[in-house]
Amino acid sequence: QIDSLECDDLAARSTPGGESQPKTWIIRKALTEEKRVSTKTSAADLVTETDHLVEDLIISELRKRFPSHRFIAEEAAASGAKCVLTHSPTWIIDPIDGTCNFVHRFPTVAVSIGFAVHQELEFGVIYHCTEERLYTGRRGRGAFCNGQRLRVSGETDLSKALVLTEIGPKRDPATLKLFLSNMERLLHAKAHGVRVIGSSTLALCHLASGAADAYYQFGLHCWDLAAATVIIREAGGIVIDTSGGPLDLMSCRVVAAGTREMAMLIAQALQTINYGRDDEK
Repeated sequence: QIDSLECDDLAARSTPGGESQPKTWIIRKALTEEKRVSTKTSAADLVTETDHLVEDLIISELRKRFPSHRFIAEEAAASGAKCVLTHSPTWIIDPIDGTCNFVHRFPTVAVSIGFAVHQELEFGVIYHCTEERLYTGRRGRGAFCNGQRLRVSGETDLSKALVLTEIGPKRDPATLKLFLSNMERLLHAKAHGVRVIGSSTLALCHLASGAADAYYQFGLHCWDLAAATVIIREAGGIVIDTSGGPLDLMSCRVVAAGTREMAMLIAQALQTINYGRDDEK
């Protein structure tokens, strides 16, 4: 059933930038309004009523068309739903990536939807809400932004690299020490810079577009990573575990880069920060 569908058609039907005009404005309109903000795992792990609204809308739209499919979604998981990736067709959804940005009206905010069958990621859609950029990738079919093909950087030298990361929700002294130490290690290796933009999915899209050379993070989730992984791979890049081994979507850790050489250099420089696994929470 899915094999006969085009990625852009699914993007139009499933994202807030798609064919339903009221959905187009939900996040952009809410950016300008007062919000009811709650916390989840920490004071830095935020959620708003808009996160829940967008997630419910996406799942509702997809369930109408694919009633037998499974869903893994951020706010459902926060409410206790299990994150188990089976062989069944599964949608993996982050309704608002960059919720802290969203709360503060900082415009780097995105919606991310990945799709997996037999535990293999098949395609991903990421919509940059404020800039109306639609990133898509489908296995074996390439990656695009608003119809323009994406291509990663071919940089292999860490001393010439721009590296992206995110802080993660843990802010205890030991975790912060490891986080800052990892940044320091990359800067000692003379990376051109390390950037934190507040949206892991959009940071990974910048990597796919060649605007950055590498990305790493401890503490991101499968819904942050599923769609972006397809987009990066289809743009010619690599996504691996921080150990240097194959990506484990549920491991809450990742290194991505335009080249394997760059990915391995980043992985070798990092100290591990333990966030557990999505499928064990």
